[in-house]
Amino acid sequence: MDRKVIVATGNLGKFNEIKRLLSQEFDVFYSLKDFKEKIEIIEDSPFYVENAIKKARKVGNRIGFNTIADDSGLEVDALGGRPGIYSSRYGKDDADRINRLLGELQGVPWEKRTARFVAYVSFYIPEKGSFYVFYGQLKGYISSERKGSEGFGFDPVFYLPEYDKNLAEIKLDEKNKISHRGRAVIALKNFLNADFFKRTRVFKNL
Repeated sequence: MDRKVIVATGNLGKFNEIKRLLSQEFDVFYSLKDFKEKIEIIEDSPFYVENAIKKARKVGNRIGFNTIADDSGLEVDALGGRPGIYSSRYGKDDADRINRLLGELQGVPWEKRTARFVAYVSFYIPEKGSFYVFYGQLKGYISSERKGSEGFGFDPVFYLPEYDKNLAEIKLDEKNKISHRGRAVIALKNFLNADFFKRTRVFKNL
């Protein structure tokens, strides 16, 4: 298998998380920022998995390398699952998105501030036209206080009771073991290292 891979994102926080987890599986990593051509991807599906596949296919076919793409979101129970698939469009930047979230949750008691991060990671092999998709989630609560500087997105207000910390207070290596995206990428990592995959190179279209 080609040891070069594109991570189909311009978000360097997301790129570095994935690169760190797959450093033994690939030799060269590219993000969308490494290419002059801007590849426009309209995430118009109401389903995470379809958006992840769409991104991987478009980028992989255009550039010709194996491609990893994800679609992920924060689902807050008190908001009926919002912002969900629209998490990245919930505000103009991370600070604005957090401000909006905390504003919508103002007055909501702690026990009802349950939430989960979900991620679908798609791995696309253009040569075969084949996809593999992996899922991860992380459950917690939405804190009223921002804490930590290690993460991005909603990490500063996502509280993990088992750690008594917000996600942005947890170092990247530890976060990668437990986060929604980390769990999905670890599943991909295990798949790439599975004996049957390395031995037979069996590819199946979804």
